[in-house]
Amino acid sequence: MASHTLTGLRSLRPDKDHPHYRWVALSNTTLGVFMATINSSIVIIALPAIFRGIKLNPLEPGNISYLLWILMGFLVVTAVLLVTLGRLGDIYGRVRIYNAGFVVFTAGSIALALDPFAGGRGALWLIVWRLVQGVGGAMLFANSTAILTDAFPADRRGFAMGINQVAALAGSFIGLIAGGLLAEVDWRLVFFVSVPFGVLGTLWSYRSLVEVGARTTAAIDWWGNLLFGVGLTAVLVAITYGIQPYGSDTMGWASPWVLTGLIGGGVLLAAFCYVETRVPQPMFAMPLFRIRAFWAGNLAGLLASVARGGMQFMLIIWLQGIWLPLHGYRFEDTPLWAGIYLVPLTIAFLVAGPVSGALSDRFGARTFATGGLLLVAASFLGFVMLPTDFSYWQFAGLLVLNGIGSGLFSAPNTTAIMNSVPARTRGVASGMRGTFQNSGFSLSIGVFFSLMIAGLASTLPSVLRSGLLAHHVPAAAATAIANAPPVGSLFAAFLGYNPVKTVLGPHVLAALPAPDRAVLSGREFFPHLIAGPFHHGLVIAFGMAIVMSVIAAAASLVRGGRYIHEEEAPPVAQQRAA
Repeated sequence: MASHTLTGLRSLRPDKDHPHYRWVALSNTTLGVFMATINSSIVIIALPAIFRGIKLNPLEPGNISYLLWILMGFLVVTAVLLVTLGRLGDIYGRVRIYNAGFVVFTAGSIALALDPFAGGRGALWLIVWRLVQGVGGAMLFANSTAILTDAFPADRRGFAMGINQVAALAGSFIGLIAGGLLAEVDWRLVFFVSVPFGVLGTLWSYRSLVEVGARTTAAIDWWGNLLFGVGLTAVLVAITYGIQPYGSDTMGWASPWVLTGLIGGGVLLAAFCYVETRVPQPMFAMPLFRIRAFWAGNLAGLLASVARGGMQFMLIIWLQGIWLPLHGYRFEDTPLWAGIYLVPLTIAFLVAGPVSGALSDRFGARTFATGGLLLVAASFLGFVMLPTDFSYWQFAGLLVLNGIGSGLFSAPNTTAIMNSVPARTRGVASGMRGTFQNSGFSLSIGVFFSLMIAGLASTLPSVLRSGLLAHHVPAAAATAIANAPPVGSLFAAFLGYNPVKTVLGPHVLAALPAPDRAVLSGREFFPHLIAGPFHHGLVIAFGMAIVMSVIAAAASLVRGGRYIHEEEAPPVAQQRAA
């Protein structure tokens, strides 16, 4: 029966109006982006189990880079390659590049699950194959929305994009839960879980998807690819190292290497923008930015992605480092339960996304996207007003509000962007949209960790020193620990470690009276200690998220009325007045 079905799918004619093909394209691309986005977040919760599995302490000074690159490598590669692979889809076929993405992603997943090494070599193996996995993910991301735009008529794209975007963003939330559950069994399952889906997706896509979109005959823009790839990589890598200590500074923004990456990368990206206006066949379709619906939608998407990514990390730290231990959970169990307690966010998003996508087909994107972003801003304000040891129903209510707002924004915004571009540029437009979204998520790590560390640095040292001295920790040790960069305590909370037990070490603990030792290594000392400084940092971080969300809402508002690009007329002349 399955063989007969696949044979039937393969026999479909390359006609985007075929009543069955559009649903085949939707279900396959939804599987692809869902699998890829789960893997963008699944390791966040599973990192403690992964490092225990390869016998490496991620909190030792020399190992923090391993931690960041296992976390960031996938995101950086995906962000850098999206535009290039979208452009290649326009030239060689979107389905061809998309299909190859399943193969590359599956191969990377298999290699990750079979890591043969331990220690630093084991971590390097994971980093390299996460980069490979990121290449496959970029192939899937860059072409999935273009394939859907080709397959669905304009009056049904909002619904299709709603399903696809819900799968994409819900995957990042579901990955948190899946990582916690699988890591409890075996850390290798965190990577192996993608293999069956990858094999199924590979076979299915090769047998069922067909090229129905317009292709562009063009040469590869080598200079553009080089400038963009090196420039964006330099910026994202510099941001990654900017949140690590440098010398006596709590963060590395004054490091010559970080400054070189930021400034040099910025110069290369500026040169890229110049080159793209001069070469005959650019990889980055700069004229698309003349389309109001395109540039406004992408600006809103970038800012919303930064805010959403930062929220995810801050809420995980809040739950794992403070709230769950205060409510009786062991530090070792907090990663799993943090994912579970974030479920209302996913459910709300799953409900709002498809509904808003379908309604935007009739009424346009502006009302839904703008209103959704304002709801997101209101949820951030609510989080700031919560006490650190909150009542969960209040927390869950804000999660639902944020999920509804994100769902109202995501699908209509994506549909509006893809509707606004000519058919021949849908691949590169999809890659450009994905680049803004994935770059935003990568940027969120640097932006929000930096804001939180800045907030902690102003209040945590004195609080930490007083708390340690009150429990008979020697003054020299207490001062040294209090003056240590707060990034160590932040990462310990993020990973579900007991930070105080980790930084004191076994020798200092062993010399303390038994009652003090029990308190310092217990569940409640650190959460009570950090609650005040953390809330101070949270106000700064989420204050920035509110500003970003409001600016994104303003950008969404000025996108204009419902606009669908018609090939026979210039895009700017066709835009309807707001």
